[in-house]
Amino acid sequence: MASRLNPYLTFQDSAREAIEFYRDVFGGELQVMTFGDMGGEPASGVMHAQLETPSGFTLMASDAPPGESLTPGGSIQISLSGDDTEELTGWFRRLAEDGTVVDDLKQQVWGDTFGMLVDRFGVGWLVNIAGSTPDQPAE
Repeated sequence: MASRLNPYLTFQDSAREAIEFYRDVFGGELQVMTFGDMGGEPASGVMHAQLETPSGFTLMASDAPPGESLTPGGSIQISLSGDDTEELTGWFRRLAEDGTVVDDLKQQVWGDTFGMLVDRFGVGWLVNIAGSTPDQPAE
């Protein structure tokens, strides 16, 4: 197997809701292991979740362990890029639901369509569509 780089997101008690949302956005197979599965607490907390998407990327997530706090978002954003305008525009719109669009999808000076958003879980996303123009602005 080739080496892969996979984003791993940590949430404060909302990993299951977030990873299920991402499965709804991207599709794919989701596996979830709870702290309870390993005899730990909180029993329903997500120890590890892994989403394998039909597009070939993997997204992983967990809840912060008990007693550990975190700041959502921090200094990282996830970048989605490619040339499938319909797929990438759809992902942008779905991720933006109940989130904040920082920069709507629009033609950029470098020739691509680009947009930025923060989803409802505080995760930043960058979407770049190579050499295209959006059909309609994202809502």
